[in-house]
Amino acid sequence: MVDHRADAKTPASLDVLIAGAGYVGLTAAVSLKQARPSLAVAVVDAAPADVWQKDGRASAIAAAASRMLDQLGVWNEIAPQAQAITEMIITDSRASDPVRPVFLTFDGEVAPGEPFAHMVANKDLNGALRQRAEKLGIDIIEGVAVSAFDSNGAGITVHLADGATLKARLLVAADGVNSKLRDMAGIKTVKWQYGQSGIVCTVAHERPHNGRAEEHFLPAGPFATLPLKPDKDGTNRSSIVWVERSEDAEKLVDGDDLVFEHELEQRFGLKLGEIHVADKPRAWPLGLTIARAFVAPRIALAGDAAHGIHPIAGQGLNLGFKDVAALAEVLVEADRLGQDIGALNVLERYQQWRRFDTLQMGVTTDVLNRLFSNDIGPLRTVRDIGLGLVERMPLLKDFFIRQASGLSGDTPKLLKGEAI
Repeated sequence: MVDHRADAKTPASLDVLIAGAGYVGLTAAVSLKQARPSLAVAVVDAAPADVWQKDGRASAIAAAASRMLDQLGVWNEIAPQAQAITEMIITDSRASDPVRPVFLTFDGEVAPGEPFAHMVANKDLNGALRQRAEKLGIDIIEGVAVSAFDSNGAGITVHLADGATLKARLLVAADGVNSKLRDMAGIKTVKWQYGQSGIVCTVAHERPHNGRAEEHFLPAGPFATLPLKPDKDGTNRSSIVWVERSEDAEKLVDGDDLVFEHELEQRFGLKLGEIHVADKPRAWPLGLTIARAFVAPRIALAGDAAHGIHPIAGQGLNLGFKDVAALAEVLVEADRLGQDIGALNVLERYQQWRRFDTLQMGVTTDVLNRLFSNDIGPLRTVRDIGLGLVERMPLLKDFFIRQASGLSGDTPKLLKGEAI
């Protein structure tokens, strides 16, 4: 891990400064530096240096994203801790229903021997990216926020909260769904809240999951069970993403542990034997946020700073990887042609590439959430018939697998596993 201030090794003048040291910011830095070692790239993050190590969550990494990470030289570090998703089943029921019929089943491979997704602990992903960034000589400035920036025709001047000043040709905002840089750039958003929160925790269970992921559509929202690697003691584990009405979610995570485990058991069931919660459950409010523009003079938005979507399709992280792959490809091509990588006409190529796909995914997740997060009888009948029809149509199932794997549409080179 690299951890030093702007007045240490970081040059006063950069080609690209990335705000945000999450998976989007770090992957952007590694992608650019690996393809164009001559570029001066640095990352700045407001969070203290060790915060990422305390993240107990896990994320679903689609096949395209794992191809990208392999091309960037980090997948080998992640793979031993990654759990392949070998099967995905979908049900639609109430928590009290004695039987939960399976309406849709997906085989977990996009190609022989290649799962459509893996579950990876966030700290393993972040740690591998940091290790690669250090090998490439990328500076990471931690514990200091961007307080202001001024763009002009030639570049952008970035002021940090500790008084340091950096100059760059381009500033990439990868600072999350509540992006301060997006606001500073005057970029408006389309946004609304769902009145739902996502409860996240890790569950230990008696029997192995065998790589199966499950998504139960319940009236309050989806309940997803995602397989994890056993821990160092061999304990079987799964990650839970449990969507509830916000007021109920707050009561559950702040209330009695026994009540929480009882409610969890009602949804999880006992198919994997006895269960218990392995860490402290946390809840995050859910909403839709899409930036009206992904670029401004000398600034580009990526990841959640550009879009925050409902987790019903599990595509939030993978949309961020797609942003990075597209932005890196555009910038590297421009730099090879001798163009100004921070010029608005260059950045607009990235925006044109990513905006429609992002809007499409935002609308899709919004519609799915409204369609499935209810208990309206006729609507349940229609959606269950729809799921059953998909189950009987192999070509349509293959299409959805390609979508879930991140390999559909105009896919950037890195997501195909190709160098840029």
